[in-house]
Amino acid sequence: MFDAVIFDLDGTLLDTEAVALRLGHLCLQSLGHEPDPEVFHRMIGKDGPSSDAILLAAYPALDLASFDRLWRGGFEAALERDLPLKPHAREVLEGIGLPKALCTSSRRHSAARKLELAGFTGHFRAVVALEDVARPKPAPEPYLLTAARLGVDPARCVVFEDSEPGAAAARAAGCVVVQVPDMLPASGDHADHVVATLLEGAQRLGLMR
Repeated sequence: MFDAVIFDLDGTLLDTEAVALRLGHLCLQSLGHEPDPEVFHRMIGKDGPSSDAILLAAYPALDLASFDRLWRGGFEAALERDLPLKPHAREVLEGIGLPKALCTSSRRHSAARKLELAGFTGHFRAVVALEDVARPKPAPEPYLLTAARLGVDPARCVVFEDSEPGAAAARAAGCVVVQVPDMLPASGDHADHVVATLLEGAQRLGLMR
């Protein structure tokens, strides 16, 4: 029924969004700003430049260079100490026999390091990162490119995503979308299936027993 499976990274395979949110709040406070959780919620699933624009719109006086240095440096250091996985992530990657790819809004060097730390590097035939596209999620380009690199029709790809922008990108590309909500509940507007875990989604679509 399907030819390939494509995974998002942060919030889908890796439980990193909560780490980023906590550190972001601390960094804002250290620079004299009061954190607003809604601002960070709007950044979930977005690429770095889009997230920076959201931050500056909410905090016009923010020293963005200092914030990025503190936040991204602290985030990477935290993951080096302990990279948390989403439930069943390893089981699903090892259990699905179809070709697999990664489609992330992270930059390539960051995604590569996370995959290395998680022990996931060998699972993916293709990795599409932020530098590979002109229009990142929620535009369909990242998933269209990922399917093309796998050599398959997007309509025959299953995508696992956690965020609304990611699910919207996959749906616009014509993929079958399984949304596994992370920090925020799913609207269901862009998903064929909304499930509690990766394993539930894989079993529902017959990708695993």
